[in-house]
Amino acid sequence: MEDKVFLEYVVKSLVDNPNDVKIDRTVDEMGVLITLTVSPADMGKIIGRQGNTAKAIRTLLRVIGMKNNARVNLKINEPEGSMKAANPTSSVEEAMEDLKNL
Repeated sequence: MEDKVFLEYVVKSLVDNPNDVKIDRTVDEMGVLITLTVSPADMGKIIGRQGNTAKAIRTLLRVIGMKNNARVNLKINEPEGSMKAANPTSSVEEAMEDLKNL
C-alpha cells in the first residue's frame, strides 16, 4: 500500500487539478497494477518531455515494490477525447509500419 500512497503524493504535487487524481490498485499473480487517471489538462505534467516524468515515477514505484518483494506496474489512463483513446488501432498499425521499415 506504500506504493499507492507514494504515487498519490507525487502526482498530486505535480498536477494543477489534484482533486481529479484517481488511483486504483489491484493485485494478481502478475504483481501489483496501479492505474492512474488525471485530468486531461494535467496529462503533459505526468508524462513529461519524451515520457521522462512517467519513466521516473515508474522507476521509483519499482524500487518501492522491490523493497516489499512485489512487482509494481503503472498504467496511465488516456483521457477521454485524446487521439489515442479515440483510435486505439492506429498506434498498433503505426507500430507495425515502424517494424516493417527497420
